[in-house]
Amino acid sequence: SMEPAMIPHEFERLDPEVMAARAAELGRVMQRRRSVRSFATDPVPRELIEKALLIAGSAPSGAHLQPWTWVAVSDPELKRRIREAAEAEERDFYEHRAPDEWLAALAPLGTDAVKTHLTDAPWVLVLFRHRWEVLADGTRRKNYYSSESCGIAVGFLLAAIHQMGLAALTHTPSPMAFLAAILERPSNEQAYVVIPVGYPARDAVVPDIQRKSLEQIVVWR
Repeated sequence: SMEPAMIPHEFERLDPEVMAARAAELGRVMQRRRSVRSFATDPVPRELIEKALLIAGSAPSGAHLQPWTWVAVSDPELKRRIREAAEAEERDFYEHRAPDEWLAALAPLGTDAVKTHLTDAPWVLVLFRHRWEVLADGTRRKNYYSSESCGIAVGFLLAAIHQMGLAALTHTPSPMAFLAAILERPSNEQAYVVIPVGYPARDAVVPDIQRKSLEQIVVWR
């Protein structure tokens, strides 16, 4: 077998004080990130969305297969169709399918079946996970760790969006098959998450919640 092509890794070691200052500043910025459910309708330039999606595309993935397609929706009619379908699924979910434990967990967050963010936000980013790839000879190749890879890419995107000065929401309608139909995606792709992106509405509020402390989330061994 051929040896894989390798190039030198470009890495600059920083002074520890510089590293600590960078970490502290990034921590301050990221602690202000919140999920937003009410968006201003103000436009956001496509160029900013392109830059954020390139950052998402820099995430690591299993075997470097990059098993993702982002559909960036700004067309009002498409957003309306997505919202109508999502609200129908969510009404059925909240009224018939949601377990009581899940409804209890959601209660402090104020979520419900009305999804104004899907039409108010100037951009709705829909991530489709590639369950498999179709190779040139027509055969299928399974993608390994595609869910984990897409999850990491979403994390990169949310961090980028926040640091750019925009707000986002991760929204997972249940089920999500309607998204592949509306957005005309091939059968190897499965909707993974819906992320409205824009500016928060001027009167936006967020739940009064606290993040776990370092002691609550880390075990040192």
